[in-house]
Amino acid sequence: MDLSNRTVLIVGGTSGIGRELAQRFAAAGSTVAVAGRNREVLAQLAEGGFGTFAIDVTDSASVAAARDAALARYPELDTVVTMAGVMLLEDLRDPAHFAAAATTIDTNVVGTIRVIDAFTPHLLRRGAGAFITVTSGIAFLPFPPMPSYAASKAAVHAYSEALRAQLAGTGVDVIELVPPAVATAGQEKVNPRALPLDDFATEVLRLLSRNPTPHEILVEGVLMHRWAERDGTYDALVAQRSQALRMLPGREA
Repeated sequence: MDLSNRTVLIVGGTSGIGRELAQRFAAAGSTVAVAGRNREVLAQLAEGGFGTFAIDVTDSASVAAARDAALARYPELDTVVTMAGVMLLEDLRDPAHFAAAATTIDTNVVGTIRVIDAFTPHLLRRGAGAFITVTSGIAFLPFPPMPSYAASKAAVHAYSEALRAQLAGTGVDVIELVPPAVATAGQEKVNPRALPLDDFATEVLRLLSRNPTPHEILVEGVLMHRWAERDGTYDALVAQRSQALRMLPGREA
């Protein structure tokens, strides 16, 4: 993928990985717009020269309005990154967790589908372009305190695979970005082994720049998650990660 002349919309790009990727795409020479819910951050990004659009991926009308505004300003849009998501703790022993599960699925899975559906006709008419979906190493190696998050990212992985198959031959690529734990918004304090954001973004841009672009963008730090079942390490790693259940109030791992 040539990153020097693309027109990119990053949905969910107001913080963390999304905001860093916006900066990196722009530095590489692409025109970049960001969509998200945080209007204060959107205003800051607009001052920095980015196109900005308000969007709530759980609201179909909001998604449609953001699409219309984005395409009116950027009719040459060729790359849509969909990464809006939430990451919530859940105690499955307490039925009250369902609210978190519902929010997670509606945002991470259905929200992703809403965004893809909104822009598919445009990219098909162009006959060229790309969707970049964002999953997680947790899609392949669950983190027990966040069960619906893991399920949502596994679902987006499967959906990306199916979307790629259905769009084959149209000129529209489907690329899946699979982050490991990345040190954003203080996460380095929670997980000292989280990959520094700068290092992660540098590796991602290098992989995206390959020709042909890989279907899955797998930085070195996520390979242990992605291939745990293949490598025979899955059960031991899930057991190890289950120790984090002590994070849940009133629980012991």
